[in-house]
Amino acid sequence: MGRKGAGGRRRGVQGRASDSRAAPVSASPPAIAKAGRTDIALRALAIVGLLLTVYLAWTASSGGPAFCTEGSGCDLVQASRWSRFLGLPIAAWGALLYAAIAWVAWRPAPRLARWRRLSRLSFLGLALSVYLTVAGLVAVQAVCAWCLVSLGLMLAIFLLVHLGRPDSAPGMPWATWWLGSGLVALGLVAALQLSAMGLLERREDPRLRALAEHLGQVDARFYGASWCPNCTEQKRLFGAAAPRLPYVECSPEGRAGGVAFECISARVSGYPTWIIDDRHHVEVLTPERLARLTGFDWEGAAPR
Repeated sequence: MGRKGAGGRRRGVQGRASDSRAAPVSASPPAIAKAGRTDIALRALAIVGLLLTVYLAWTASSGGPAFCTEGSGCDLVQASRWSRFLGLPIAAWGALLYAAIAWVAWRPAPRLARWRRLSRLSFLGLALSVYLTVAGLVAVQAVCAWCLVSLGLMLAIFLLVHLGRPDSAPGMPWATWWLGSGLVALGLVAALQLSAMGLLERREDPRLRALAEHLGQVDARFYGASWCPNCTEQKRLFGAAAPRLPYVECSPEGRAGGVAFECISARVSGYPTWIIDDRHHVEVLTPERLARLTGFDWEGAAPR
């Protein structure tokens, strides 16, 4: 009886040992990153960037931000073709990007996964900020101080993210990761450029198209400069029909270049200038007023 009991105990011990060997070992979940100094700095920078871009987006339709006097570099950039995208101020899109960075930086997540998201978002933000700064320098020949502040914030976020790269991030596979991020950034830059060129505008308004063609037929002339904010506004009033306007570029070599001879001979003293029946109108003219000044049947051309 004793031997049978001892054998039973041995089999029980062996059974429990085999059960423990057969039981699968569950993988431990990825460690959730704890907030450190770098994370706190990222959150602070993202919030400052968010507040800045919200302010710029709000003032885009209310006279411009502080210290942005008429004719200043800030004013020229804010009124340029690069100041809006798909009908919204470019600052509004920047606010969405800063909000995404702040959300990722605050939300608990595995360290590697969070780093990858912040890496891509900060790279896209930096690429777009650099593109917009270069576009302002080349096309408008002006720099916006507020935009430079946003560029500095995005650069600081990018450096903080990549200086804090986790040790668990693999090496060679990140070449594919950076290629993917680069292609996304290139696609967004291309979309911004197409928008600035007016190629993403909605279809032409038939009435505005007819008016633009009529202005050319009656020898009306629209004199302006590529860097002139009011000239940009004048073109915006015609939407996709703007290329049909009888436009004369008075600053073909940029803001620092000379004035075109045709503008000098026409005695153009400011931009934009409309010359209609030998009369100078140095102001932005609405389509309705242009129609009245040139005898165009604005009401009759309305679509039925």
